[in-house]
Amino acid sequence: MQRRWVGKGIPSIVAAEKVTGKMVFGTDFALPGMLYGKVLRSTVPHARIKRIDTTKAERLLGVKAVITGADCPEHKYTVAGQPVADMTILAREKVYYVGDEVAAVAAISEDIAEEALELIEVEYEELPAVFDPEEAMKEGAPILHEELGSNIASHLDFVRGDPDEGFASSDAIVEGHFETQMVHQCYLEPHGAVAAWSGSGKLTMWIPTQSATLCRMTYAKALGLDPKDVRIIQLPLGGAFGGKLEYKLHPIVALLAKKAGAPVKLVNSRRDEFLAGTPRVPMKFYVRLGGKKDGTFTAKEMRIIAGNGAYTYYAPPILVSAATRHDCLYRIKNIRTKAWAVYTNQPATSCFRGFGNPQSHFAFESTIDMLAHELGIDPLEIRLRNASQSGDVTAHGWKMYSVGLTDCLKKSAEALGWEEKKKNKKPYRGVGIASCLHVSGNRSFLPFFDGSGAMVRVDGDCHVTVYSGEPDVGQGLRTTFAQIAAEELGIPPWDIEVALVDTEISPHGLGTYADRATTLGGNAVRIAAMDAKRQLRETAAQILGIAAGEISFGDGMFYSSDDPERKVSLAETARKASYLRGGAPIVGHGTFIPPDVVMIDPKTKYGNISCAYPFAVHAVEVEVDPETGNVKVLKFAAAHDLGYAINPLASEGQIEGGGTQGIGYALREELVTGSLGTENASFRAYEIPRASEMPEFVPILVESNDPNGPYGAKGLGEPALNATAAAIANAIFDAVGIRVTRIPVTPERMLNLLNEKLKTEGKPLSSG
Repeated sequence: MQRRWVGKGIPSIVAAEKVTGKMVFGTDFALPGMLYGKVLRSTVPHARIKRIDTTKAERLLGVKAVITGADCPEHKYTVAGQPVADMTILAREKVYYVGDEVAAVAAISEDIAEEALELIEVEYEELPAVFDPEEAMKEGAPILHEELGSNIASHLDFVRGDPDEGFASSDAIVEGHFETQMVHQCYLEPHGAVAAWSGSGKLTMWIPTQSATLCRMTYAKALGLDPKDVRIIQLPLGGAFGGKLEYKLHPIVALLAKKAGAPVKLVNSRRDEFLAGTPRVPMKFYVRLGGKKDGTFTAKEMRIIAGNGAYTYYAPPILVSAATRHDCLYRIKNIRTKAWAVYTNQPATSCFRGFGNPQSHFAFESTIDMLAHELGIDPLEIRLRNASQSGDVTAHGWKMYSVGLTDCLKKSAEALGWEEKKKNKKPYRGVGIASCLHVSGNRSFLPFFDGSGAMVRVDGDCHVTVYSGEPDVGQGLRTTFAQIAAEELGIPPWDIEVALVDTEISPHGLGTYADRATTLGGNAVRIAAMDAKRQLRETAAQILGIAAGEISFGDGMFYSSDDPERKVSLAETARKASYLRGGAPIVGHGTFIPPDVVMIDPKTKYGNISCAYPFAVHAVEVEVDPETGNVKVLKFAAAHDLGYAINPLASEGQIEGGGTQGIGYALREELVTGSLGTENASFRAYEIPRASEMPEFVPILVESNDPNGPYGAKGLGEPALNATAAAIANAIFDAVGIRVTRIPVTPERMLNLLNEKLKTEGKPLSSG
């Protein structure tokens, strides 16, 4: 079908606003009479608070408010949808990690606020601390939250099919132990917010957030307010990657503003981010996989131990994701899984692009390569033989309406030159491949509605505004929504405004996570635009004096189906419609409720959690330097089944950006935490990929035309990272015969592995 605006590579409709510096990001936003906040953080990992003296800070000229745990509601709270409430806004009796929020101040300048922090006296009674989740599970380990009775934040235990029989029938069984690290999202703009209270007691917060709806729910609960008395206005974000959902800084700034009686702005320093952000959940995996001689998978067993950190954000549902999603890539029916999320005296871990998938795909896709090696089957071929197909219902009850996995495998391998590179191997060079999948919406952890609503407003001057509850987090969602509305209304996308989310105005939308925004939000926008067009068609019928059913629409014109010369423009129709309504605009309403989707069973974790599942395959070529241990990715072919590319230009950018983050995850990035807190709390010490390290990227768009997505589209942003670490690890094995079981594969770590191999073979060690 020929489309005018959807399916075209259109630059961002807000690009000019960004590059000219006119866009007001969260850290740019200001209100008249605004004060500046700062947070005092714990310097010890685990302790009882014996005394806090804020007297000197309160006396400092320019300080307008100082708060401690005594100024906060006593009840504990948690983020939306999570069952265990273990947080207070500021620490009351104990601190649980270096960086924990102890007190906060508001002053007329940031410098005065910083000076005030130094005047607050805190006396601690230090307690034993634990930093390894496996150690924290053991008997005798220090218990963080005594009222919970243990350090287990959540636990999964489920079986599919008959794993024992599956392993008994296997011709080969491989086992592996894998570890993934804690990493920060490294968005350019740190967390920030501005808060103000009205005279009637209503709280308004301006936050660069991924979900105004979830923030409103969580902060109403934390502050003891009725949700109707909390208004969240979303500001443009300088990056998010999962890290800009609920966060303690936001209710803290609300309490500061209330006590000061003035608006307050609070922005993290970069050190605050590294000390007390919500980084990716680190995990340990114990994997066992069986297969037949022909490569068919027979059974899989997995144990996962995940670091929850000091408080519970979204680590438990992330653990569910890590424990289940990779299984749905392939036709494997016999599965046994046990998993734990465990409290440690470290920053609370939470969402980061992939939601548990990068961790589990690293472990599982590496194990698949181990099985392929054991059976003497090409790693590409073993995946093709087991790949899920359209129409499958997986072992976890996922319904696969569109699956482009086989195409992704073939096209990524072809683009990389898989066969040729396998036949003509070069020393210290290797190729690796790994698959992944994701969701487009997620009913695994929020026990309420997961649909999306939208409004499309057409004023009398034909100005079109789209309202959605799904925020643009920098991935180009406003452009996507404009393209969808433009396609239905027959006007250019740049003539359409997509409003920022405001809980007082915007329709329902849970936010931008789980790759739900394009699929769920895009469907709602399309339905709303179609509804607006229907109303305009009725007015056009009055203007033309014919029945609405006899009117066609195209190129911004309503015209008679029988006599195309009888026509009226969209602009003239909008003007007439407004006059007929006493000046009111046309407002189209759209709601999309995902079909055949259920909340998963809380115990078995069985159920179809999404209406569409995107797939991806990453194929990479690497070179290992035997003298330095440095691993360089030379070429990166990434084939993505995104259903339909609404904006191919933005889609390719997402693939390259996700691949870049995946390279950092695999080779460079790691938060080092311990009794002193985060030891590499700066960009000078925390390594992220550099432009000079980037490979040749080959993004490949595979269109499987999903029946539930808008124009067939599915999610894309998160799969762009998920398979990268596994593909690189598999390529390293192909290059040097070393199975990487722990990431990141830093030069030092790789050199140690190379020397261990040389020592085993009785060869001279490298001098690198």
